[in-house]
Amino acid sequence: MASANMKDIKRRIKSVKSTMQITKAMELVASSKLRKARDKADSAKLFFDALYDTMWEITDENDTFKSIYFSGRQVKTVMFVVIAGDRGLAGGYNANVLKLAQQKIDQTAKEYEVVVIPIGKKAVEYFTKRGYKVVAKYENIAENIRMNSAKEIGSKIMAAFKNGNTDRVELIYTDYVSPLVQLAKHKSIIPLEKPEEKVAKKLHTSYEPAPEALFELIMPQYIAGVLYGSIADSFASEQAARRIAMENASDNATEMIDELSLLYNRARQSTITQEITEIVGGANVQE
Repeated sequence: MASANMKDIKRRIKSVKSTMQITKAMELVASSKLRKARDKADSAKLFFDALYDTMWEITDENDTFKSIYFSGRQVKTVMFVVIAGDRGLAGGYNANVLKLAQQKIDQTAKEYEVVVIPIGKKAVEYFTKRGYKVVAKYENIAENIRMNSAKEIGSKIMAAFKNGNTDRVELIYTDYVSPLVQLAKHKSIIPLEKPEEKVAKKLHTSYEPAPEALFELIMPQYIAGVLYGSIADSFASEQAARRIAMENASDNATEMIDELSLLYNRARQSTITQEITEIVGGANVQE
């Protein structure tokens, strides 16, 4: 019995060690991808911050400035753009962002019709299985996101808004705060709402073409920038969450191996003691 027990323990130790090799490898891969994702998001942030400031400078130059992208239109349909991961094994990353999305959608669905654009395989699976009206879906684009991909998504959003198929656009994504902290967030994309800290700056700039026409040209770039930054941030958050999850899994595997090794040594010691007792007993019988 002891011999059989020892074999089971050795088999479990070998299995846990194999699993730990996988978690260690996934931890290293996630760390590498995290650095690349942060570099990508940071490299674009300065440009889009400047673009954002320019948009509000244009609107502030003219007191009569009007655009369809500002509030003032009756809301009937709300579009939710939800960004989640393409893979699992990332701790609570996918669960947190999808939980927030579900809460916001449930609140909105009480008054308005809801349509969804899921980005990421987990988001696509979640909303497709639950029967939501999915107007477009994107999988496996986050890791190698390019501005052209963000513009493609943005153009569909703007077309739906201009055509009256949606009257408000909300974004659900995960904000990368630090390697240890990632927060699921919600923001409104359209209509635009000026932040409280934005104070009008009368620069008396002359715009060619007119401010409204220039604003129309910049708006697609702004929407694409918001999507690009949010997807890059979400991907970085996914990798950070996966790195932490795999690190914890590796630590747990190490503890399990130590405990199993202790059980193995006890079983081995018990077997040796039993064999010695049998030998001594046999010797006494012969005498």
